[in-house]
Amino acid sequence: MLAATITAVTDLLGKIANLILNPLIILGFVVATAFLFYGIAEMIWKADSSDLEKNRNNVKYGIIGLFVMFSVYGILRLVLGTFGITCSGFFC
Repeated sequence: MLAATITAVTDLLGKIANLILNPLIILGFVVATAFLFYGIAEMIWKADSSDLEKNRNNVKYGIIGLFVMFSVYGILRLVLGTFGITCSGFFC
């Protein structure tokens, strides 16, 4: 009885990771990467303007966003591996 309940819970958590968390992580990576490249392009295009500090901040926040997303991915992998939860998504 207990083993069946544990199996059901791990299957449910695997499906949640597969159907909800993986698309959110992918979306976060895409947004952070787009923000980073937008900041770099804007810095190149407007190199002679006075908004250089704003463009540097955009690039900095893009790098921070990518770091956060890699950290979230690592923590998710650690938690799923610790509890033996299997998921068959792109980031699992």
